[in-house]
Amino acid sequence: MVGKVILGIIVLIFLILAVIAGIKKGDSVYANQKDQQNPLEGKKVKFVKDDNDKENADGVRGHLEAIGDSDYKQGFYGRYIKRLVDIIVSFCGLVILSPVFLILTIAIKVEDPGPVLFTQKRMGKGKQYFKLHKFRSMKVDTPHDTPTHMLSNPDQYITKVGKFIRAHSLDELPQIWDIFIGNMAIIGPRPGLWNQDILTAERDKYNANDIKPGLTGWAQINGRDELEIPVKAKLDGDYVKKQSFGMDVRCFVGTISKVGRDDSVVEGGTGTMKSKEK
Repeated sequence: MVGKVILGIIVLIFLILAVIAGIKKGDSVYANQKDQQNPLEGKKVKFVKDDNDKENADGVRGHLEAIGDSDYKQGFYGRYIKRLVDIIVSFCGLVILSPVFLILTIAIKVEDPGPVLFTQKRMGKGKQYFKLHKFRSMKVDTPHDTPTHMLSNPDQYITKVGKFIRAHSLDELPQIWDIFIGNMAIIGPRPGLWNQDILTAERDKYNANDIKPGLTGWAQINGRDELEIPVKAKLDGDYVKKQSFGMDVRCFVGTISKVGRDDSVVEGGTGTMKSKEK
């Protein structure tokens, strides 16, 4: 009897979350905001340098140009089994980790009053823009659409709680909701900012923009922030080629091993370690 009650409660929670996800889905991909949608959605692109353009999030002046339509097709695993696993695991994560969500919410609020969650426009599957969620790890006056490696002295913006949750990837936990709603996957290329044009163009060489971005991925467990963009894009492409249940398990286990001690997080971001070595 008790088991049936518990099962009933779990099913009810799932249905409630599924309804909320259905309601929020359109807003999460800017369905009613034409000016926020990506005109290059579904296209293959290349990066064109142009000194007359505004500097993008990769620190270069230029823009993306369409060179054709994307013709990449995911296999059965990527289209169906992977999504089913994502739904089940993300739902379990939302329920089981709810106490952690509460603790982090309180800690963030106590140190730096303001929004607990931080949203950002990111590049999704097929170059569709979506709203990514994170626990806020930086002060409220931090520049919004600027990646960490583009900030001058990024440490000045990061809170004490933020330093801890970034080092252990806890700031990424709200993306479990982005997985449940269908904008992300558990495993896949990390979603780039909408204006990281070089990253987008490099990933297009390997079809890495044609699958859902992930909470973690092959590039994450093979270097994370110290990787330069071409290397990161190539690793993302390797994942696309080898996409399978076994590969996803490998990435997941590799991520768990890094959460407790992550020395690949560099405040200053992509390529910073390499630059310092040079």
